[in-house]
Amino acid sequence: MKLLPPLPLFDSREFISEQSFPDRAKLSFMQTDFNHSKAFLKSYDGSVATFNAYRREVERLLHWSWLIAKKSIKDLIRTDIEAYLAFCQNPPITWIGVKKVPRFIEKAGSRVANENWRPFVATLPKAVLRQGKRVDPKQYELSLTALREIFAILSSLYNFLIQEEYSPINPILHIRQKSKYLRKRQGKPKIRRLTELQWDYVIETAKQLAEQDPAQHERTLFMMTAFYAMYLRISELAATVRWTPKMSDFHRDHDGCWWFTTVGKGNKERQIAVSDAMLTALQRYRKHLGLSALPTTADKHALIPKIKGKGPVTNTSHIRTIVQFCFDQTITKLREDGHIDEAGSLNEATVHWLRHTGISEDVKHRPREHVRDDAGHSSSAITDKYIDIELRARHASAKKKNISNLTSPDD
Repeated sequence: MKLLPPLPLFDSREFISEQSFPDRAKLSFMQTDFNHSKAFLKSYDGSVATFNAYRREVERLLHWSWLIAKKSIKDLIRTDIEAYLAFCQNPPITWIGVKKVPRFIEKAGSRVANENWRPFVATLPKAVLRQGKRVDPKQYELSLTALREIFAILSSLYNFLIQEEYSPINPILHIRQKSKYLRKRQGKPKIRRLTELQWDYVIETAKQLAEQDPAQHERTLFMMTAFYAMYLRISELAATVRWTPKMSDFHRDHDGCWWFTTVGKGNKERQIAVSDAMLTALQRYRKHLGLSALPTTADKHALIPKIKGKGPVTNTSHIRTIVQFCFDQTITKLREDGHIDEAGSLNEATVHWLRHTGISEDVKHRPREHVRDDAGHSSSAITDKYIDIELRARHASAKKKNISNLTSPDD
């Protein structure tokens, strides 16, 4: 007998406050589980990305606990969590979707659960999808990063439930052999970024697009520059309920130095040092928009305005589409110029690679503490991941190692 897919429980952060316990829930403890989980999620509504990640993991656990274990989440113990982890690694096909869809949709003036939503989503790399291959739910695989998120988020949930005197224990902490789920990495993780040639082609393509169609692509050029030069995350350019990037977020201090203020991960405000090249890009962009060369503290114009309609861009998917168009045009140019391998690897690139690329280039020349603070890293150890000088030296020392004393690498 197939296990029917569950319906979503929690709406987006804009609507969760008004959301009530779904009538479809049957067991007596479900409403209390729901209410405590909702309170937990509301404490993370300052960031869209954080809220969405926490909602995903809490919702999955509730569905498994209610429908599979037939228990309240407050009664789960270590063995239950281990069973849940095994379930997440191999969920039933009926619980796996092949694309992300909204949890709730508007219908007759009300928010209703979307029957096409699934707790798990199978994906393929962009490069594979471009080859015409379709996503198969049978090929779903839980990544190591996703497993780490499960441990971290559910541990936070249970710490909250303990503080609320709802759960007596944190069963996540009772899993002694986390090593069988989470592998440790030796050395630095690989940073996903563009090569120098790829970035040169990307920014040159953005300039050409802006010259050919200024109305559409002067904004594209500015965004590509900002992602790279100021290490911005995509959420730091899109307007949200907590922060709307404005022109006045560029400001000059009493020493004549320009800074950009943003609110990033963890709802933390930071100031980013603005380079001369970034300031020149801002001046070009403002000239296109019909504004003065540089902003004043009273300039409340949206930093990334909509081209059609009024107000700032609020949808990160729209920004991803703009960046992807620039990537696609760049891939074509790379192929035309014979850089086949570079074009192929650019197929895998995402918006976040631009931030990684900017950090990786700057850390070669700037003090790491300066890069750390501009990037909003919580510690220098995170910034150190972008320093690959040691890796280059390590490879150079290994490059001409002999396999046999009878031969040399030049034979």
